[in-house]
Amino acid sequence: MQENTTYDWDSEINNEESEFVLLPEGDYEFTVEKFERAQFDGSSKVPPCKKAIVTFSIKGETDTINIIENFLLYSGMEWKLSALFLSVGMKKHGEPLRMNWSALPGKTGRCHVYTDTYYSKDDVNKETPKKTNRIKKFYAYDDNVQVIKPNNSAWKKGQF
Repeated sequence: MQENTTYDWDSEINNEESEFVLLPEGDYEFTVEKFERAQFDGSSKVPPCKKAIVTFSIKGETDTINIIENFLLYSGMEWKLSALFLSVGMKKHGEPLRMNWSALPGKTGRCHVYTDTYYSKDDVNKETPKKTNRIKKFYAYDDNVQVIKPNNSAWKKGQF
């Protein structure tokens, strides 16, 4: 079967491994793919509140990955909400903004990606570290940031 095709209920499958890609730490352009509305149940530091689950598509030099970030709608995280909306140009410096989450998909911006090391909940002895890419910082729409650009020859060869 071709890559990225849909299956029928009785389709034949064969691939047993996933090619998990990590981007090197650096500054990248992103596109907001989607957002979902959810509820955060609360913790010892944050009260129960609404949360947005946002999926970002990031093109590295030779690979594209998706990063999912949670945004808690809570005053203690207002800086992160502002950073997201500033990065896509929906918020202007020094001006208040009424958040319009439905307008986010398709917007582009720039961010700093890093590799986070974590342990799964099942790994109680912390024996098998896992790695994933996360977004450390969103750059404002008017920040002068040099981003890692996709290698156009790889894209033209249809590797993605």
